[in-house]
Amino acid sequence: MAEITMVVNGRKVTQTVEDRTLLVHFLREHVGLTGTHVGCDTSQCGACVVHVDGKAVKSCTMLAAQASGTEVVTIEGLAKGDQLHPVQAAFKEHHGLQCGFCTPGMIMAAVDMINRHPEGLDEKTVRAELEGNICRCTGYHNIVKAILAASEAVSANRVVAA
Repeated sequence: MAEITMVVNGRKVTQTVEDRTLLVHFLREHVGLTGTHVGCDTSQCGACVVHVDGKAVKSCTMLAAQASGTEVVTIEGLAKGDQLHPVQAAFKEHHGLQCGFCTPGMIMAAVDMINRHPEGLDEKTVRAELEGNICRCTGYHNIVKAILAASEAVSANRVVAA
């Protein structure tokens, strides 16, 4: 058993978990944040993307113990009260979801992408960087439009993405 402590969405969390507990299961089962989805258990789908110390990570590939001492942001930590994060708002405005299963991972990957490309994004870059996120419903067209719109909004408003 391992005692781990991390900051999740701004709140300090300390728990004792089995050494083999994956971060995705820790977030869902121990912290109660079920927005991070388990899609494939093989790190191929991207439904479990969260930010660990500001970088996108597939939480099914990381042990919770490895995240001890870090700051984790999940989809639940993006919005500020009733105000959606610019990427969440763009997904809503541009219909970047259908069933919604992949959406949390897509949004978290998009926030990371925008943070790493402050100069802006183009469609080719967005499509290339989404290769680790699978959507079985949308065909990606509206997802790409949403990410490009969010990138423009963040650049234009100098909004600091989470």
